[in-house]
Amino acid sequence: MKWTQLRIKTISDAEDMIISELYDIGLEGAQIEDKVPLTAREKEQMFVDIMPDVPDDDGVAYLNFFIQQEEDESEADHDNRVKEIMENAKAVLEDIRSYMEIGDGTIEIRETEDKDWINNWKEFFHQFYVDDLLVIPSWEEVKEEDKDKMILHIDPGTAFGTGMHETTQLCIRALKKYVTDETVLLDVGTGSGILGILSLMFGGKYVIGTDLDPCAVEAVADNIAHNNIDKDKFKLIIGNIIDDKAVQDEVGYDKCDIVAANILADVLIPLTPVIINQMKKGGIYITSGIIDMKEEVVKKAIEDAGLEVLEVNHQGEWVGIVARKN
Repeated sequence: MKWTQLRIKTISDAEDMIISELYDIGLEGAQIEDKVPLTAREKEQMFVDIMPDVPDDDGVAYLNFFIQQEEDESEADHDNRVKEIMENAKAVLEDIRSYMEIGDGTIEIRETEDKDWINNWKEFFHQFYVDDLLVIPSWEEVKEEDKDKMILHIDPGTAFGTGMHETTQLCIRALKKYVTDETVLLDVGTGSGILGILSLMFGGKYVIGTDLDPCAVEAVADNIAHNNIDKDKFKLIIGNIIDDKAVQDEVGYDKCDIVAANILADVLIPLTPVIINQMKKGGIYITSGIIDMKEEVVKKAIEDAGLEVLEVNHQGEWVGIVARKN
């Protein structure tokens, strides 16, 4: 299946107007490229693994729109439809230019295939260390000098994290400290299964993962296989443990030695008073996904749930809190 990309060069001040006006001619879901610094709130909402190193803002912006070839549409018909959309887009841009500055205002056409969406991002993800742990994507080879190290082979797929994000690393360090050979771990928002798999690699006994996204099933299965983990030691449940009693029942009560939740602060707050029911007495609660401005409110939610805060750790703008159920 072919996709055609319309790439518009403009200025950051004109982004919203252009996106709004082009919506009326059928161009939706703009991908924005600019150098405007992210606010703290935007960083929290993005929660990305590979935060770009953005140079100084020069005011230039690119708006990318994607047009998919329909199943019953020939390439010729698709090309004609794209041409018509492009001409309409040019007219819209000239109309906007009559009352505000839009910069260059040119449109470039590019084409891509479905497979490119899956593979192109891989050029940004390469092996890296979290202390003495080597994290390596499934498509890279382990160097000879690294073969005696603990190695996590990870293929995050297109929907989940890589382990690069500061919040994931905060959780990894806490797991390494608290996991024992008797640990039953609950990983809330397991995603690609990184934390659960590592807990087993650190010697843990069993993992229960929960996630809202059905794509986690394939991602976890792939990463279990990449790391030669016994699939019977990792159970994945799709559903929302915060408000779905069926998920809570399936996880079990007073069962987990450790709960790991690398989720945004606004989710941790309602999660915490629920998740304590899944924890054994003396169980450890490892949380991250907390941008520094939310540290105190999450800490209060943890304490209000009756947990004792043991550690508060920082990396960059992110916070990890470890607590215990006494």
